[in-house]
Formats: sequence, structure tokens, C-alpha cells
Amino acid sequence: MTKKPKKIQRIFLIYWVLLAYIVAALIFWFFTLNKQNQLMSDLKMSGVIGNGPLAIEQRRVIKTERDRKVSQYIGEGATFFLVILAGALFVFRAVRRQLSISLEQQNFMMAVTHELKTPIAVAKLNLETMQKRKLDEGQQQRLLYNTLQETNRLDALCNNMLISSQIDAGGYRMEKQELNLGELVAACAEDFNVRFPQRHIETTAHEAVYVTGDALLLQIVTNNLLDNALKYSPKDSLIEAEVLQNDSVAEIRIKDNGSGIEDEEKKKVFDKFYRVGNEATKRAKGTGLGLYLSKKIIQNHGGNIFIQNNTGGGSIFTVQIAAPE
Repeated sequence: MTKKPKKIQRIFLIYWVLLAYIVAALIFWFFTLNKQNQLMSDLKMSGVIGNGPLAIEQRRVIKTERDRKVSQYIGEGATFFLVILAGALFVFRAVRRQLSISLEQQNFMMAVTHELKTPIAVAKLNLETMQKRKLDEGQQQRLLYNTLQETNRLDALCNNMLISSQIDAGGYRMEKQELNLGELVAACAEDFNVRFPQRHIETTAHEAVYVTGDALLLQIVTNNLLDNALKYSPKDSLIEAEVLQNDSVAEIRIKDNGSGIEDEEKKKVFDKFYRVGNEATKRAKGTGLGLYLSKKIIQNHGGNIFIQNNTGGGSIFTVQIAAPE
């Protein structure tokens, strides 16, 4: 479990101290009012003389009034206590959530700054090299290829950020159409094979699988899952992209042979900005937006996305979308 920063610990300490003070003050005033009520009752009792029927009735009325005020104090005190407790719980959860979001955003800014600077720096260096030096055709093509790779990476990152903000704000309009899911996944896999010739992605489409959806968004989902599989698996391992249909459900399965994902992390990885470990020490590139965006897109298509353990190690990301009748 990650230890809270000292500043956050101080905030929560002050919060609990103030809450304890409020509760203690409430209890103090209850006993004070109850004591005052008892004194007033004793004073009234001392003013009743004799033991006749009238005096007995007066004492009964005084005792009834005293007991009624005690019940009133208890009822009002319990109500105030429950209101304070509910408010304290609400404030505590809201503050903790806000601090968590703030920390996640800081981590995201650290990650996205690195992700943006790296391709820009590489592209700039390559272009400056071609500008200042006389290179042969092969060297120029290699530098141009590397520059294009970094540009594609930058473009994918910008797309993730832009589409994510539009979907969260409800400003993205999906353009649904019937499309061949097998062809879409195969095209994405082929693009990755071209971009990363040292890696190998194998695509298997059992049959022509059609779905109704936004081609651009489903392409982003596939690219994010393939990119994720490449990041977290050995360079010499095979990535499998499988498209199939089970009854009325179309499925995309992206299989890798990496280190896998712990069971407690399987749901968290779909949270916005979430990345396992310390942001400053992560080796794999990323911003924590890819899987979050993928889940949002699939949910907007009425589908589901989940993770399973791959046989022999690694993970299987499965996307399920209802196929048109």
C-alpha cells in the first residue's frame, strides 16, 4: 500500500482533531444542559410544600417536565451527532477523492510530459542530423522511418487525450456503421507489424465477424490493446490478435506472454490515469489513459472488456460487443 505524503497526513490529522473537538463539545453541552435541567428541577421541587394531593401532582408535573427535557436533549443530541457524522463522512470521502484525483493528475502530468518530449526530441534530432550531415540514401530512409514512428506515437497519444476528454464531456458523437471487425483488427495488427518489424503480431479471424460501431473508436481500442501487449511482453514473444463470434457476441482477444497482471490490479488498470507502481520508476511507457479510454469506448458500444490470465503467463484482454442480428 502506498504511504500518504506528509502533507496529506497532516491534513487528515487536523480533520480528525477538529471532528473529535466537535463531538466532545456536543457531549459537553449535553451534560451541561442536563445538569442545568436537574438543578432547575430540584429548585422547583424545593418550592413545593406539603404532601397533599396538590403537592404530589406538582412534583409529578415537575418530574415529567424534567424527564421530557432529558429525552429532548438526548433526541436532539443524537440527531446532531448523526448529522455531524454523516457530514464528516461525506467531507472525508470528498476530500480523499479530491486528493486522490490530484495525485493521479500529477502522475499523469509526469507521464504525459515524458511521453510528449521523447518523440519530439527524437524527431528533432533526426531532422537536425539530416540537415547538418550528408547521409547516404539508406541512412536518410532509416532516420525518416524513425521520425515517422515517433510522429505516429505522438499522434496516438494526442488522439487518446483528445477523444478521452471529448467522451468524458459528452461532446463526441459516435458515427456507427456496420463494419467487419476481423478486417479492422487485421489492419491494425499489420500497421504495428510494419512499424515494429522486430516484433510479430499474428492475427486470426475465425470468420467474417460484423459489428455496428464507430470505426475510429474501435480502431483506437485495438491499437491501445496491441500497444499495451507490446509494452509489457518480451521483444521476442508472439502477440496474438484473435477475432471470433460466440452466438450473438463478437469478441476481440489480444494475448501476450508478458509478466501478467495481479488479480487485485485487473479492475484498477481501467481507472483513469491508473498505472501500477511509482510513476518516477516505471519502465514501460504510457499515461494511464489507454485502457481507461478503451473501456469507455466499449461501454458506449454496449459491450464489455475484461482481463484473463494467459496460459503459460501473460494476459488476455477480451472485448465483447453484440453482433447485429
